[in-house]
Amino acid sequence: MAQVPQTFFDALAVRTWCGLALESLGRAREEIDAINVYPVADGDTGTNMYLTVESAVAAVEAVFTAYDVGRPTLPDAARAMAHGALIGARGNSGTILAQLLRGMAQVLAGDGERAHTDGAGLRLALRRAADSAREAVVHPVEGTVLTVAAAAADAAGAARGDDCATVARAAFEGARTALAATPGQLPVLERAGVVDAGGRGLVAVLGALVQTFTGEAAPSTPARGPRRAAAPGSVPPAGAGECEDPEGAGGPAFEVIYLLEAGDAAVARLRTRLDALGDSLVIVGGDGLWNVHVHADDAGAAVEAGVEAGRPYRIRITHFGAGDAHTTGERAPRERVQRAVVAVVPGEGLAVLYGEAGATTVLARPGEPPASGELVEAVRRAHAREVVLLPNDADLRHTAAAAAEQARAEGIRVALIPTRSAVQGIAALAVHEPDRRFDEDVVAMTSAAGATRYAEVAVAERQSWTMAGICQAGDVLGLVDGDVAVIGTDVTRTAEGVLDRMLAAGGELVTLVLGDEAPDTVAEHLAARVRETHLAVDTVVYRGGRQGAVLLIGVE
Repeated sequence: MAQVPQTFFDALAVRTWCGLALESLGRAREEIDAINVYPVADGDTGTNMYLTVESAVAAVEAVFTAYDVGRPTLPDAARAMAHGALIGARGNSGTILAQLLRGMAQVLAGDGERAHTDGAGLRLALRRAADSAREAVVHPVEGTVLTVAAAAADAAGAARGDDCATVARAAFEGARTALAATPGQLPVLERAGVVDAGGRGLVAVLGALVQTFTGEAAPSTPARGPRRAAAPGSVPPAGAGECEDPEGAGGPAFEVIYLLEAGDAAVARLRTRLDALGDSLVIVGGDGLWNVHVHADDAGAAVEAGVEAGRPYRIRITHFGAGDAHTTGERAPRERVQRAVVAVVPGEGLAVLYGEAGATTVLARPGEPPASGELVEAVRRAHAREVVLLPNDADLRHTAAAAAEQARAEGIRVALIPTRSAVQGIAALAVHEPDRRFDEDVVAMTSAAGATRYAEVAVAERQSWTMAGICQAGDVLGLVDGDVAVIGTDVTRTAEGVLDRMLAAGGELVTLVLGDEAPDTVAEHLAARVRETHLAVDTVVYRGGRQGAVLLIGVE
């Protein structure tokens, strides 16, 4: 569909490009998954790239939403795109795509110099993207997305003209030509009769760039016909990311991915250690935040290496299933369980608590809400016929609803309980009984969540109008059922005021979830307060970790 084209790179162009790239990957996702034979034939390259861009889109939209008047600057939007892709990167292909976007953002945002907005700036951005992605891969291999990215940058550099549309077209055509040649560079692609899946995804992203600056959809890119079934044993186990000997035999059994807060020197040591532990090693990012991807037989050692380097979180460990290029021998597919609970939680401590109760969790860090694709992936990971979904945040209602619809389209029975806080989720999980009828279980969990009032104590980041009056930056806010009810200067006293208001209507159980910044004595003080004023009310205390709010309170 034709659209009003952008003429130069600004924040709106970044937003348009990200949105069109997501649409393009959405259309091509199944095709890309189907041709995914290298480095591991696990059929998820298109999905991983889609989820990575979806996270970038969410970050860019959040920047635009934050502006009541006007719009963000190009550096604001470009850095948001890069950060969103980094924290949402999935798999080998998504991780490399995140680094490609980061490299472009560094030029577009003018890191260390002025921002670049014209065709000449786009040339520099594409070159920086290709070079930084190659540097992030420990052992680059030709015939992969790295080759396609380099060809796009080369073609952009040779383009005649300095307008963004001309440069974008040249990059797209250069990438298409390189993609068509990938089977001649990787024997595993030639035998399967397909082009490189990661490269095909990058061409889709560059096609969206062309549409951004021309208003016209880019030409379609074939995958060189349907994938041919190879003879038994004819496709060698690649055992690598875009980074190992494609003819090498065998390969590790686990994919390990995590975000890491660490300095440059620590990451350099980590790179050496992980390279000795496994393969498919890609570490992208910078400025203290990194996305680490590796295939290893000892997943625990890969995580432990991250702990020694800094602070790993959003840790994801996937065992390659039967039929993957990393496995040998036959393995029966894992049977689906009847029912599972998937919950969004705001802190690592709550993730452990929910996990111990049997739930599959999605960690939502402050300012980084999960996208619908991440929730769908969690539902798939739960591997159940029936799933109860707990968003635990009023702002995630539409995201969770979209995820539920996608999962239902895949044949999974999903019930969405509109929990608005993690303490409501705890109440729902407490009455969950997987052995009873699904509808009865959902009704019981919904009733328990609805009977739980929720509150949080947080610190105001800026001056603002609230239901309780004007607050200043640094004030302690007590929110009951989503609205500010108390404004104070002390966490313990504000929490006490909130709790008194909540218990005025009665209650049987008080749940306290402490954030890392909560005073050491606040739980003991509030528990004593409950004992003194409400003899029949019990109190339970959990530690939530870095959950955004200083304290979460639930009253059942």
